[in-house]
Amino acid sequence: MRVIRTLLITAVILGGLFVAADRAAVYFAENQAAEKIRTSQGLSGTPDVSIKGFPFLTQVLNSELDEVDVKLDGVTAGAGDRSITVSGFDAQLHNVRINSSFTSAVAGRASGTAHLSYEDLTKATGDPDVTVAYGGQNGSSGNQVKVTGKVTAMGQPVQNSVVSTVTVVNGDTVRVRANEVPSQGIPGLEQKIRQKTDFDRRISGLPKGIKLDKVVATPTGVDITLTGTDVNLAG
Repeated sequence: MRVIRTLLITAVILGGLFVAADRAAVYFAENQAAEKIRTSQGLSGTPDVSIKGFPFLTQVLNSELDEVDVKLDGVTAGAGDRSITVSGFDAQLHNVRINSSFTSAVAGRASGTAHLSYEDLTKATGDPDVTVAYGGQNGSSGNQVKVTGKVTAMGQPVQNSVVSTVTVVNGDTVRVRANEVPSQGIPGLEQKIRQKTDFDRRISGLPKGIKLDKVVATPTGVDITLTGTDVNLAG
């Protein structure tokens, strides 16, 4: 009995040491991965990286992590010929293939969300006479925004607000199109207003392999669903 008890105590102590070593290794790896993602993606801030699954060391030996969660606020991405701030970037990465030094990381598949505030979406239009705001719950699509633009027609300034639909096209572009533009009987007014209110903005600068899937307008901004395969995080 004494031998059995001694073996059990030894097993518990060794198990505790293994768990402690495993958690310490996770902490170190998370910090290394966060710094590598920051530098390889040219980010202004350091992401919050959380490596899931236990034991971690076994995953490292297999050179594949089950799941890695990455969160970051204030990602600056390209939007056409100008930049746009993507806040609330939150991605879940699965089957992440790594090398022993964590200098290379490729996720087999990824999903997540990104948030664009209306202020930043307005800046992305590049027009000081245009503002983008929440369009309310028009119908069930959940992707309505209100775009206000100011134009000159027949020598007079005209300001119109239109309800627009925001969509994702080609996996990398946010498109805003007015559902209907009242012409008020003024020739050419609709075309002039659409030149202000209708626009496409290609979002670049996200990790390679990430695509924009769909967009939903909320009271604080638009939420974009992200998907991806073979997402290159580092290296």
